[in-house]
Amino acid sequence: MGLIKMNETPLREQTLRAIALVDVNNFYVSCERVFNPKLRNRPVVVLSNNDGCIISRSAEAKALGIPMGAPWFKVRKFAEQEGVVAYSSNYPLYADMSNRVMSVLRQFSPAQEIYSIDESFLDFTAFATRDLTLYAQQLRQKVLQSTGLPVCVGIASSKTLAKLANHLAKQNSALESVCNFNRMSLTAIDAALRDIDVSHVWGIGRHLSEHMHDAGIHTAYDLKLSNAVAMRQKFNVIMEKTVRELNGNACLKLEQIRGPKQQILSTRSFGHPVRDLQSLEEAVTLYTTRAGEKLRQQKLYAGSIYVYIRTSPFRDPGQQYDNSLLLPLHVATNNTLQLVQAALVALRKIYRPGYDYAKAGVSLGELVTAGAQQQDMFHAATGREKSERLMHVLDSINQKMGRATVKLASEGLQVRQDWRMKQERKSPGYTTRWEDLLKVD
Repeated sequence: MGLIKMNETPLREQTLRAIALVDVNNFYVSCERVFNPKLRNRPVVVLSNNDGCIISRSAEAKALGIPMGAPWFKVRKFAEQEGVVAYSSNYPLYADMSNRVMSVLRQFSPAQEIYSIDESFLDFTAFATRDLTLYAQQLRQKVLQSTGLPVCVGIASSKTLAKLANHLAKQNSALESVCNFNRMSLTAIDAALRDIDVSHVWGIGRHLSEHMHDAGIHTAYDLKLSNAVAMRQKFNVIMEKTVRELNGNACLKLEQIRGPKQQILSTRSFGHPVRDLQSLEEAVTLYTTRAGEKLRQQKLYAGSIYVYIRTSPFRDPGQQYDNSLLLPLHVATNNTLQLVQAALVALRKIYRPGYDYAKAGVSLGELVTAGAQQQDMFHAATGREKSERLMHVLDSINQKMGRATVKLASEGLQVRQDWRMKQERKSPGYTTRWEDLLKVD
């Protein structure tokens, strides 16, 4: 990719909407490097649940040709020969580091949309008189200084273009991690879009790009030149908006306030196959407990609970079984005791002995806020208050003393739970557990 040239005078920058997309580079790997400087300049990968597939790679690991999503058991021998360091996913650490990054970014814009754990849109329009490229560099330095994490910034007049600008900021070292489309000529932007495969356009992806290729649309520039109305008729209204956004027309607003979630899901594949009901009950209790914690964090109540279990889909047909059950709750609740009680009722109804179960999951649905929570005459206000006080005490103890310090007996003892997710390479909880605080000699 050639050098992208900026305009001598940023005339367009002063007249356009300015949306920035800030993205942490190789987020999971970068989090691990913050607390282990020895990992710098070394190939590092982070693995998915049960140490299954590669979900994050350092630049050095990418240079070795290790593909994203590769099963670890297939590349492990090669990776170890090349000195690759592999880590189990440490989601509590990553979530905490994400919160720190988002908190810093909030200082740089009056409007922020947290798009994912490592991405955030910021509205820079109010700062149009500034040099936004310099402003973005100052943002990068602040994030690095405050969290130790490197970020790239893409700036453009629409969210879709900002995503592509961010893509270029990562790919082109001459840009020094900031690409500002609003300070580039239209000719320069078009030249850049010609070098970007259509699959990299926000919302397209690999599967949809195959249909694009069949239609003669191979690059982001080709998609920009397509007829927006015709693309709506062929695909959908979202595709029409994508085409318009590629032409610099802002069709997608920043979603500063997210609506209540429709469901909260807690599910895991087991580290080893599970046959007995007790082990399944322990797993379902744990998953329901985690879902209940998320429910209370978001100040929501669940009106239904869905439980499912299944064997591995790769077993012989005669050895496969999957089932699920949706139970409506008489009164919407976020009380872990009540949620677990309902979940275990559902589990016992769908369990069948004689099968090797590979996965279980719990989903809380019909979520409502406290104000929308319906009550009935048989559930007095005093009972609700006692329930909420109990959950507050439970959460406070576990937040202060460590997760699962206080837990339900039906969750069992961790020392004998072979079904738990494999995390043989997990790093310490440097920012989430007192006993794992980094010590400097």
